Amino acid sequence: MVSLDRCAAESAPDWVRQTSAVSSRKVGVEEELMLVDPDTGELMSVSRMALRSHRDRNDVPATADQTVEHELFLHQIETQTEPCESLAELDRQLRGARRLAGEAAETADAAAVAVPTPVLATVEPTITAKPRYLRIRDTYGEISRQALVGAMHVHVEVDGDEEGVGVLDRIRVWLPTLLALSANSPFWQGADTGYASWRSQIWTRWPSAGTGELFGDVATYRSTVATLIEWGAALDEGMIYLDARMSTAYPTVEIRVADVCTEVDDALLVAALARALVHTAAGQWSQGRPPTALRADLLRAAYWRAARFGVSGKLVDPVTRALAPIREVFARLIGQVGDA
Repeated sequence: MVSLDRCAAESAPDWVRQTSAVSSRKVGVEEELMLVDPDTGELMSVSRMALRSHRDRNDVPATADQTVEHELFLHQIETQTEPCESLAELDRQLRGARRLAGEAAETADAAAVAVPTPVLATVEPTITAKPRYLRIRDTYGEISRQALVGAMHVHVEVDGDEEGVGVLDRIRVWLPTLLALSANSPFWQGADTGYASWRSQIWTRWPSAGTGELFGDVATYRSTVATLIEWGAALDEGMIYLDARMSTAYPTVEIRVADVCTEVDDALLVAALARALVHTAAGQWSQGRPPTALRADLLRAAYWRAARFGVSGKLVDPVTRALAPIREVFARLIGQVGDA
């Protein structure tokens, strides 16, 4: 188990301090952390107690504090950063948010850990008793009860819906590479799954999750979202669990494919690449360059390889559409976004 205290205390790596990104787009990160017994590593359903103590101690009203929040299960706590203009600032915010989460967990005799799945066999997870969460449980049944996983979501600023949808269409083929780089969840309740990212396999069970077709324009995106809700695949826009989507609360594209990273340095790398992908795709859209058209069934296969092998096997090269070593695929990604 990696202590969040140690992660929070470390400083940013040299490449972050030396980076002067071309992109001025703001970037923010949400992380879903597990609450565990610091002695046994077993899950603890204490998020309500932890957050109440945190807010009482810091004299912060629940409605005003968004750095640490409830999640679907009482065994989790969510952190989020403010929008950041630099990676160095994001590094500070990530470590600060993890520090607050760790301190909140300690008030409930727990530890907050950045692992994407329950590593040890555990008791039946307990849904947080909020009306929306209970409705999710009642509507989606066993899918919701098995969704105790932790992801990392990256928000990147966009200039309006038109640019945002143009970005979504142009980054989709590269998202399996981000999943492979973040893959951090081989274990599931006491078993070695054989997957680098089992979290991603659990999450794609939701009917509104995964990859979709090219949208082409804002009207098609909005129509697709509305139909998913109308058909019951999502209760509302907050349950549109696509691998990348327009944020419901911020002027951002939200990339949702990554496992929560145990090390902050890895989280920074994923965030840096996500921002660079968005910035590059926005430029391609403004220039009228068409997106790479890859069928959704083939893209799902690319995701499967990323989840199964992570950085230890061959991935699908989005340009050649052939299997290639991860180093070659990553080099091609850098070739695409290096200027950003």
